[in-house]
Amino acid sequence: MKDTYIYPAVLSVDPDGISIEFPDLPGCLSCAETTEEAAKSANEALRLHLWSMEKDNDEIPAPTDITELIIESGQIPLLVEVFMPPTRERQANRFVKKTLSIPSWLNAEAERAGVNFSQILQQGLKEYLQTAN
Repeated sequence: MKDTYIYPAVLSVDPDGISIEFPDLPGCLSCAETTEEAAKSANEALRLHLWSMEKDNDEIPAPTDITELIIESGQIPLLVEVFMPPTRERQANRFVKKTLSIPSWLNAEAERAGVNFSQILQQGLKEYLQTAN
């Protein structure tokens, strides 16, 4: 797992917008209205796609050299560089909504006591799993 990746993207400019694809990463797609948006969208798409591949332990292919890309009329090559540690940190610490069931008497007592259910569940899971995160 690397901290920095650089992949070529291909921007296809059409009257209705710009589509973005990464030839080395099937399924890594995005779109935008302007070239500035396209650059930002390409970066975000690449970061999240690579993060997902890392999480799933998928093999991450080597990027094609930009000079070897086959570019058609109306397309623009773009090298996209991403730095992964902030993305990994954000994804690891994002909140996930969970639905759970507890007895109604326990719910009533906890609400009377002003319990923050999320905080208590987090604390309890950390203690149970013996982790400080």
